[in-house]
Amino acid sequence: MNETIYLSAPGVICGAGSSIEKVWESCISGNRDGIKRVTAIGGTEFYAGKIDDSLLPSVSDARYDMRIIRILDKALIQIQSSVEKVKAKYGADRIAVCIGACDNGSEFSLAGHREFFANGKFPSNYKLDIQSADYPAAFIKEKCGLNGPAFVFATACSSSASAMIKARDMIQAGLVDAAVVGGVDIASDTVLLGFDSLEAVSDEKTNPFSKNRKGITLGEAAALFVVSKDADDVSDNTDGIAIKLLGAGESADASHMTAPLEDGSGAAQAIKEALNDSGLKPTDIDYLNLHGTGTHLNDAMESKAVNAIFGEYTKDLPVSSTKPLMGHTLGASGAIELAICSHALRHSAEKKLPVHMWDGVFDDELPRLNFVKSGDVCKEEIKIAMSNSFGFGGCNISLIIGK
Repeated sequence: MNETIYLSAPGVICGAGSSIEKVWESCISGNRDGIKRVTAIGGTEFYAGKIDDSLLPSVSDARYDMRIIRILDKALIQIQSSVEKVKAKYGADRIAVCIGACDNGSEFSLAGHREFFANGKFPSNYKLDIQSADYPAAFIKEKCGLNGPAFVFATACSSSASAMIKARDMIQAGLVDAAVVGGVDIASDTVLLGFDSLEAVSDEKTNPFSKNRKGITLGEAAALFVVSKDADDVSDNTDGIAIKLLGAGESADASHMTAPLEDGSGAAQAIKEALNDSGLKPTDIDYLNLHGTGTHLNDAMESKAVNAIFGEYTKDLPVSSTKPLMGHTLGASGAIELAICSHALRHSAEKKLPVHMWDGVFDDELPRLNFVKSGDVCKEEIKIAMSNSFGFGGCNISLIIGK
């Protein structure tokens, strides 16, 4: 029998706030102040969920003095006590690090190449290893003094959700006893211009599931948990409520490098597998955090997938996308949206859920979903939440957590 896996309260930072409490306030109020106009190299302007530099800690080790690591460290500091607790209990060799990230070194690479083209040589601190995919996990492992396995997962927008599943699998297989799990990504010029080249970025603030949707608003974030086989291990920075990973489902469209299957069948398979893994029925889900990027294809296929699995319950199931509040944080999005779900469960007595911020214009070509509106109050306390993460190339993941 598989062991139950427990999640600590998360460490979080994004454009919507520098802690889960501040992010939650933005979620229930619909505050979009974290989305601002930014200018990328070449003068192109975008809306993006950028983090204020003043909120980020300094990094004493020059090897890790990068924006992505400073953002990651801000989240890590918030869960440090839980990390130390499991390290003391199980030993450094029995703690894994599983991080989802897509853009690890582009800021450093871009700065180096600017110097090269301006002066004919790279700066003295320019090194290729700083741009390697494993850098975020290596930083956590070194700072926390951990000696267990460390991985960075890059399945596009589902990266940190994938990290959560792999951490669970390692714990249940007896390879480790606990893990530091989450994701981090930055809204670098490379990311902004790269998505713009795909014509996926909206020139307005993202408007998911609207008939008038135009695309993504990008963002940056870090979100981290300590996960363990023992609820007591993760209780020191929570209010005593144990949050459990109840189920997880994965699927691969195996269809296109960027576009999803238009009928939503790949996403639907992930949702179905998560329900099967948890032993739950569709009607057991009290809240669904949608992937909801605001692109034409993604929102269309996700609407179809949700309707295919939840059927008649679709009209009653409260749903929202939180990306309008912080932007699409790519490799961090699965973790930060799971963090929002876990906070909703911990504070379910308030009977509030994240507001779906959009223009309210339904797309009549899509199944109608029950979007959470400002001022909505749940009839009952929510006990079980699902979070969808659907990445480029059809990397689909659904996670279910509960009290």
